[in-house]
Amino acid sequence: MRDLRNQTAAAVRRAGAGERIVVTVDGRPLAQLGPLDPLAGSATLDDLVTRGLLVAPRRRDRPAPDVRVDLWAGARLDRALAELRGG
Repeated sequence: MRDLRNQTAAAVRRAGAGERIVVTVDGRPLAQLGPLDPLAGSATLDDLVTRGLLVAPRRRDRPAPDVRVDLWAGARLDRALAELRGG
């Protein structure tokens, strides 16, 4: 909140350029500032991290995965990973 109060104009410019900015209070995400038009309805990993649904990776220097797995809501990730790993 403090950073947003001090840098509101910069945050709005960044959001207008497509960046999603998460507003937190005591380390908890409470709101987000972002572009008006959704990106074709598909959520990115950054969107999921912003919503608190995923934890951001500790390392971002690894290449993107070459496998895409489409899952539905309620799918068990442990089962999907086991299937991908051949187990």
